[in-house]
Order: sequence, then structure tokens, then C-alpha cells
Amino acid sequence: MEPITIPDLSTRPLGFTVERLMESAPDVLYKAWTEKFDEWFAAPGTLMMKAEVNSVFFFETVFKAAEDSVEQRHPHYGRFLRLMPERLIEFTWLTGASGTKGAETVVTIELEPKQNGTLLSLTHKGFPDEESKSRHDSAWEMILNYLDQKMIENR
Repeated sequence: MEPITIPDLSTRPLGFTVERLMESAPDVLYKAWTEKFDEWFAAPGTLMMKAEVNSVFFFETVFKAAEDSVEQRHPHYGRFLRLMPERLIEFTWLTGASGTKGAETVVTIELEPKQNGTLLSLTHKGFPDEESKSRHDSAWEMILNYLDQKMIENR
């Protein structure tokens, strides 16, 4: 199935790629992104997701800047553009003022078997400004590290 529409990123060319050698196999990581998102990323009870091209999803993340600070909830919206089991996941990613600033960005995750794990390549593009791009670039590094740890724990 083809996506209904692909976001036009021509006026928002800012993006980056993060690569990480993950300990988990491609099938485990594919399921983590398409079926078990609330086991490692989305706040429990907030995920609405069906891994099908053109299917819309929603979830929230919860972040606390300091031990005594108030929890901040961050809604995320998107839709799947391409799905190739154990190889590729592509979706739009839209968040508010502290994220993509309402811009519909595109995340592409490529999974390549390597040694006893997977080379995960995450490309995120379509940012409205350098600040938003930079914030996501550093966040994805931490998120991929956390994903790797959670998948190892859940074996």
C-alpha cells in the first residue's frame, strides 16, 4: 500500500542521521517500534497505534526535568508511510512547541543484521529550525541507548 500523501520537506531540509549497533535482532527492534512502543517509549496507557501504512498513531511521553519538578506531558502524532518487516519503518512525527513546533517531520528507521545484533540507522528530517533539529538529534542518541537496554532486559 502506498501512503496517502508524503510530507513536502522541500522548505524544511534540516535533518540528521544517528546510527547505533544494537544488541537485539532486527525482528525484535521492528516489533519494538511497531507493536511494543509503550514498553520503552510511550507513557503507559497513552498509545494508540496500528502498524499499517496510512494508519495514524498517538502517544504521550512524560518527562521530569528534576526530582522536585512537575511532570511534563508531550503529545506525539504521526502516521506510517512505509513498513518492511525487520528492515524498515518510516513514519511522520509531529509534536508541539518544545518538539517539532507543529511541523510534520519524517523518521526513517533502517535495520540491518550485523554480527549478533542490528545496525540501526535513524534519519529524522523536516525540522523547521536548527534548535528543533539539534534537540531531537541529542534526544535520539539517548532514546536508542535506552531502547537497546530495554530490549536486552526483556529477553
